[in-house]
Amino acid sequence: MKITFYPLGEAAVKCCFDEDISTALTNKIQSFCQKLHHHHAGITEWVPAYDSVAVYYDPWKLSYEEITNVLQPIANEIDAHHQKTKTVITIPTVYGSDYGPDLENLAAAKNLSNKEVIDLHTKQHYLINMIGFLPGFPYLSGIDERLAMPRLENPRKSVPAGSVGIAESQTGIYPLASPGGWNLIGRTPLKLFDAEKEEPFLFEQGDYLRFRSITEDEFKRIQREVEVGTYEFERREESE
Repeated sequence: MKITFYPLGEAAVKCCFDEDISTALTNKIQSFCQKLHHHHAGITEWVPAYDSVAVYYDPWKLSYEEITNVLQPIANEIDAHHQKTKTVITIPTVYGSDYGPDLENLAAAKNLSNKEVIDLHTKQHYLINMIGFLPGFPYLSGIDERLAMPRLENPRKSVPAGSVGIAESQTGIYPLASPGGWNLIGRTPLKLFDAEKEEPFLFEQGDYLRFRSITEDEFKRIQREVEVGTYEFERREESE
């Protein structure tokens, strides 16, 4: 497949896939990253994005020309349909009120009721195209276009961790408290990123998320269970 390489400093290369962003491209990027596990010891790390992968390498073991010669054959082996199953993770979310302060404005702008917004948001399976901005922040495609909404003109100075938002035709979740300009419609009690765990991330690129509407009482109960480590995450494998 066609791939273009660009140097990133002295110890990384950006691998750009010359295709439009799509589910098929996300699958190809996942396949590419999986194959990196089995190749040259000089490759130290890689970071996937929407249409590219940044590959870091040890410049004492590989030159820029050598790393591109390693990566091109890997790209040629990519199978766009390598995923036979998909991982679906459920994100319990309380919508509206102080948890989702922009829900009513979004509903009014789209001539929908609050319930219709929640129903539309919870009926989809969202593909994680990439993780970035903050550790564990998922950029999710698959939103119903009736919910697409521009970013806020005046971003908030602080958005609570777990906030679920919409920006343009994407939805996402803030894993940590942060400034942000997405339209906040709800909040999850789950921890998307925990630096103290061996595996700090709740999910990875290529997984799917679905949102489940919960009450405020359920939010507080799940929050307590997450804190003490007794919450059982809803994760399942489904056929493509």
